[in-house]
Amino acid sequence: MSSQRPIAGLWKAAVLGLGLVTTACAGSGDDDRKGQSGPAAVEEASASSAAGLPAFSEIVQDNREAVVNISTTRKVDGPGQEIPERFRGTPFEDFFKRFFEGPGGGQEREVQSLGSGFVVSSNGHIVTNAHVVRQASEIVVQFADRRQRKAEVLGKDMATDLAVLKVDAEDLPTVRWSEDEAPQVGEWVLAMGSPFGFEHSVTSGIISAKGRSIPGQAGSYVPFLQTDVAINPGSSGGPLFNLDGEVVGVNAQIFSKSGGYMGLSFAIPSDVARDVVAEIKENGEVRHGYLGVGIQDMDRDLARSMGLDKPRGGLVADVKPGSPADEGGLQSGDIILEVDGESIGQAGDIPPLIGRLEPGTEVTLTLLREEERIEKTVTLGSLREARGQGKEAAAEPTSAAGMRLVPVPDRLRERRSLPESGGALIKALEDGPAREAGFQPGDVILKVGDARIAGPGEVEELLGQVESGARVPVLVQRGEGMQYLPLRVP
Repeated sequence: MSSQRPIAGLWKAAVLGLGLVTTACAGSGDDDRKGQSGPAAVEEASASSAAGLPAFSEIVQDNREAVVNISTTRKVDGPGQEIPERFRGTPFEDFFKRFFEGPGGGQEREVQSLGSGFVVSSNGHIVTNAHVVRQASEIVVQFADRRQRKAEVLGKDMATDLAVLKVDAEDLPTVRWSEDEAPQVGEWVLAMGSPFGFEHSVTSGIISAKGRSIPGQAGSYVPFLQTDVAINPGSSGGPLFNLDGEVVGVNAQIFSKSGGYMGLSFAIPSDVARDVVAEIKENGEVRHGYLGVGIQDMDRDLARSMGLDKPRGGLVADVKPGSPADEGGLQSGDIILEVDGESIGQAGDIPPLIGRLEPGTEVTLTLLREEERIEKTVTLGSLREARGQGKEAAAEPTSAAGMRLVPVPDRLRERRSLPESGGALIKALEDGPAREAGFQPGDVILKVGDARIAGPGEVEELLGQVESGARVPVLVQRGEGMQYLPLRVP
């Protein structure tokens, strides 16, 4: 740390020195401005300072008409009261859910929610997030001029959390997709949407990072853009613009402990969105490649123990029996270093690369196995078919480590931000390792180790593969939050 201080000091000195030199040169080069002070000087300095900042007003004016508010209605079973709107998206939301949307029988009722979207074709195609319209019985789109149109879902893809809606309209204003490479970290961006129902709200910030993966959520096949743009409930599905007024992302998620903005928001990159939208418009669905492995990141100690000079690649923690990876010869303990020649920096790089390929595509994987580089050719399967098979295989209730596990009910998925499929709900607990580790009835198990859970049966199967007495990290969702619990295998 001490070695950095002189550099910081020199930098400050250089900046101060540069400021003095610039002022001196300006003064000596323009006699009419020599000695200028007072309001005129302040106004000139302000204009000069502002010249270096982005002007967003033109972007807003050019695109405001193409950004829409989306209202959805869905039918759920449960008590007849709703959470008061003023508590949605606040730290009190989870508390009130226990009373207003708790488990138990009741008459079917309607629940309204809000989101955002944007028009991509003049004849009425609109892009939003898949989770915004999931299981909606009615969708209403409101335009900037307050016109409203009912919309139908042309197609949605939970793997990328994108959906395309269609309204009956003509000559609509549209946005422009960015055709360039992904924006660079540090670039300015602007978001438009309807946070908490406040239509056409505009916020700005910068790209904070690229290629982020968010496990356990919709959009697991997306290399997200991370920004510090203020995004809140209701902003989902809105566009993220660059300074050229082009859409570089679709606002999708936030990371928060309060339910509101905390400086971390995530957007689906425009190159991913463009491809998904085009495929939905053409086929009504999106086909994703499927490999069939559970992967985890490498840390420094793990990398050294496996013969790597630094942490890179994705460690294969689990190979699903009968999967393309299994048939292609992959083994637990392999490290995937490249996919078709593209280097893998971290495990999260792999799902988007595989997911963008068609089922039936042959890929060459460069692996490190027992400190030796080898190549394996794998023919990818279909993600949709694999998920369907996983549901059938793991749908039966079962018991494991003192937990009574059942499939996750659809109405619970509606109330929480749960993946569209998979997981296991803890229905009851007996005395045993799970209770000792802090598991509770109502928890939803999403992962055992680094393997995602397709259903209750898979929890039992994976725990059966772990040595008795060993501890395995289990990812659970409790309320709206997620946490790992260390489970000792009996």
